[in-house]
Parts: sequence; C-alpha cells; structure tokens
Amino acid sequence: MSTIAFEQLAHAAFTYPAIDNHTHPLLSALHKNDFAFEGLVSEAQGSALTEDAIHTLSCYRATRQLSELYGCADNWEAVKEKRGLLQYPELCKMNMERTGIQCLLLDDGLDDEGICEDINWHDQFSSSPSKRIIRIEIIAQNILKEQFVQKYLPVTINTASSLLSTFSTAFDEELTKAAQDPLIAGYKSIVCYRTGLDVYPSSASLEDIEESLMRAMSLYLQTGRLWLAEKHFNDYLVRITMEIAGKYKKPVQFHTGLGDSDITLTRSSPAHLQPLLSAFPNTPVILLHSSYPFTREAGYLAAVYRNVYLDFGEIFPLVSKEGQRNVLRQVLELCPTNKILWSTDGHWWPETYYLGTIQAREVLYEILAESVGRSELTEQQAVGIVHRVLFENSNRIYSLGLEPDLELGEEAAKKWAKVLSNVFEK
Repeated sequence: MSTIAFEQLAHAAFTYPAIDNHTHPLLSALHKNDFAFEGLVSEAQGSALTEDAIHTLSCYRATRQLSELYGCADNWEAVKEKRGLLQYPELCKMNMERTGIQCLLLDDGLDDEGICEDINWHDQFSSSPSKRIIRIEIIAQNILKEQFVQKYLPVTINTASSLLSTFSTAFDEELTKAAQDPLIAGYKSIVCYRTGLDVYPSSASLEDIEESLMRAMSLYLQTGRLWLAEKHFNDYLVRITMEIAGKYKKPVQFHTGLGDSDITLTRSSPAHLQPLLSAFPNTPVILLHSSYPFTREAGYLAAVYRNVYLDFGEIFPLVSKEGQRNVLRQVLELCPTNKILWSTDGHWWPETYYLGTIQAREVLYEILAESVGRSELTEQQAVGIVHRVLFENSNRIYSLGLEPDLELGEEAAKKWAKVLSNVFEK
C-alpha cells in the first residue's frame, strides 16, 4: 500500500475493527428466499422494488461489487443466480468474514414470525458477543396481546382505562428489566413509522391516552392484527422509554428519515424531536440512518444537544456513491466527531452487511483524504476520526467495554483486497 497518498488513514479506514451499532438478524436458511432480493438496494415495495430499483445507480454499483465477490458476470440476474447456487452457510461466511465487524447490536423487532436466526447465532461472524436492541413498540404490542383477555370486553373507555393501568405497570417493568440486562445495549423506537417524530414532550391527558388505546384495541378485534398507530398512545410509550433510559443511561435509537412508503416523509425529519430532546436531556438519543434526506438537521441537533448522536447507516448501499459522499460531508459539516456512529442496518441477506461495510469504509477514506489533502485535517486527526466513528463512539455510548480486535480487521481487509485495489487505482 506504499503508493497510497495517505497510508495511515487508508490502513485505519480499511482495517480498523467496527461496531455495527444498528442492524438486524439474517434470515434462516429455511426462509432465505422469503423476500425479493431487490430489497438489498431499495426500501421500495411492490413493482417499484422489483421493476424499478434495479435501474438505480446504487444497484449498478452493488451488482459490480457482488459480481467481483462471487466471480460471476456483472449483471443483476447473474448475481442472483450465483448466490442461489451457494450453500447458505457458505454464502453467509463469504460476506460476513470480509466486514471486520467486531460486535453487532441487533434489533430483532423485524422478525415477528420466527423467520430469522437468533441473536447468538450471529456471534460466529464477530469476535465479541452480539448485543440486543429492543424495539419498544413490539414490546408494547406483546404485552397488550398477553393482557387483553375476556375481562376487557367489550372495548369501552372503562375497560381501556383498566387495561392501560395494568399495561403501564408491565411496560415499565419490562423496560426497567431490559435496562439492567447486560445483554441489551439499548432501546429503539419506530414512532417515525407509526405516527411521526413530532412526539409530545409532556403527557397528554389520561383520557386522550385511554381513548387512543381503545381505538387500537377495537381495530385489533376487527382485524386480528395489533398495530399501534395511535398518536397519544405511541407518544406515551416514547415518554416512558425516555424516562427509564435517562435513569439508566441506556441509549434510545430513533428511526429517522430514510424508510419505506409507510413513513410520512414530512414527519420523519429529526427536527420534530427537538422538544423531546429538550425535555429529556439525560437520555442518550441516537438518530439513525443519517436522517437522510434530513442529514443537516440531524447534524445540527447532534451539535447543539449534548445527549444527541448521529448514525450514518443504511445509505450504504441504498444511496449512490456520490450521494453517500455528500451525506458524509453533511454529517461532518457540523456534527462533533465524537458523536458519530456507524452501522450497516444489515437485515435479511448477508450481502447487506458486506456492501454496508465496504462502501462505508471506502467513502469514509475518500472524504477524510480530501480533507487531509486540503490541509483541513492532519492525517493523524483523520485516523482518530476513523477510530471514533467505527468503534470508539459506539463502545462508549453503549457502555460495551470492548477492546478493538485489530487482527479481525486486518484479516477482513485481506479477503477483499481486490476491492481495495480498485479504490487505490483511482
């Protein structure tokens, strides 16, 4: 690597071990084909996914990188065919061993049907045990399903009031237990999907909360599906979580920005969280997914609120390379580098981890190298940023107590040396 302009920076960016601070379990072998593989490169659904996503710049880039990995023709169908011929353990290993990820923080709330591998199964691909992130809306739904028995029928404001009382006790106990569990690294809320990020920082009236719970349970009786999307009740869940998380200094992750069509885009900007952030200054808050396309708003919040941190994940591989570069530039415009975290948002397919890692490492190197080249940073300062965003910040914020496994990163980089050579030929 002696021909690289900034050799120490390149070594750090491509070999330093990483903590994946937000990710999801892989599908089990039995269910590996349950979802359209095009979901690797897009959050779209239906024909917008299967017919349109393959024509994006992000898909063209992912196709090239995966064709190099699998040794097949550089086209989407060839990649799908080749991966389909591999035994599932081999497929997972081929992708995961190239990431240099030392620890996974897994949100298993996507899997309500038992189609994914369990959290401990993923430890074979990392040198530190995986940790769990619990999704509060799923915890709430499970408690309500368990408690909603005959005595709460018919659904009226009176039975909803009684249910809310018993639910609140159980929910508080469950989150407190989780806060004290060393295997659980933090909480996550998807209120962005359900009712938006404009969460009321102070409590609504008890009657409003009871009425919203009554509507949710009435719909459950009609459809057989419990889906909490009532604003007063969902906001209530977030406030309880923020209180407990602040007491125990457990981070709360919020989905922000980039998501599928279930999100109301205008309510997905983290700027809506500002009153909540002010109301709970002792609660660590992680803004996920670069808050794309609201990255600058997220960087501002992380700059002015001591308890706010910014994750730059999911844009790898969903956004084009130039888009990724622009997002990272926006993150670095204002956000302190001791408050930036990295993740893959890996899910379902092992390729999400592989692409999420190699693309992030490549863009991180390139953007920081540009800054060093313009004398905005010294190379040592840039190396320090790499260490912080890939490992040290997550290690500190989630209180993981890990030491970086330097050998892990070195071995991973050797396995995708061809990708590295492509970077350094530029």
